[in-house]
Amino acid sequence: MNTLGLIAGGGSLPLEIAKEAGRIGLKLVVIAHEGETDLEISKHCQVCHWIKLGQFGRLIEHLKSHNIKQAIMAGSIRKRRMFEGVRPDLKGLGIMLRLKIFHDDAILRAVSEELEKEGIQIISCTQIMPSLLVEEGVFTKKGPKRSQEEDISLGLMVAKEIGRLDIGQTVVVKDRVVVAVEALEGTDETIKRGASLAPNAVVVKVAKPQQDLRFDLPTIGPRTVQVMAESKAALLCVEAGKTILLDKKETISLANRFGLVVMARRLV
Repeated sequence: MNTLGLIAGGGSLPLEIAKEAGRIGLKLVVIAHEGETDLEISKHCQVCHWIKLGQFGRLIEHLKSHNIKQAIMAGSIRKRRMFEGVRPDLKGLGIMLRLKIFHDDAILRAVSEELEKEGIQIISCTQIMPSLLVEEGVFTKKGPKRSQEEDISLGLMVAKEIGRLDIGQTVVVKDRVVVAVEALEGTDETIKRGASLAPNAVVVKVAKPQQDLRFDLPTIGPRTVQVMAESKAALLCVEAGKTILLDKKETISLANRFGLVVMARRLV
């Protein structure tokens, strides 16, 4: 595989993938989304096409014009964009009409299936960047207090359940009470909302039980830690082996500077 496609959303992950592709000598063709994808990504790929959200026909045309056989889907699309006048092309409209529910997994699987019909296989970003997945352990100087262990356990259980329902990946817990659950707003806003209700809360983020590991893996990084510090949350626990950690050195350095706990637990 000398040429790889990257269907890029927002956040830091697409940019990190583009940089890594360059480091390992892959030619990268990026399909970026206007209003979502970082403009800098065009500096780290050979080709970059910009499309509007819902222009699935154009997406396919661009990939096929470069004879792309494998592609990665990475990055976020703000869910509220679905209510902000999205105008899909005919291909995009066809997918939307076939969906019974507009949940993340359903949309991503439908897109993946349509791409595979066109001869384009979706692969996981961890195939080229396996080091992004976090291992089990405590990464910061501070570890969890005994009083936080019950909150972590409760958070892991509840987060898996909301994931099973394809609602979100993140919950905020304080003193064995769930104070916030991720839905439309995304992880950062969930942390802000939860910590505003309960300072020094525990934040838990996990993969959904039915998670397709090719896309939408839980992702954390410096921005997550910054939001936690500003919101006065105390501890972040993610799922080992199924969570992407961006800029690990910077993320942990920031967490230590703010006196936060960052850790990962492996779930059965």
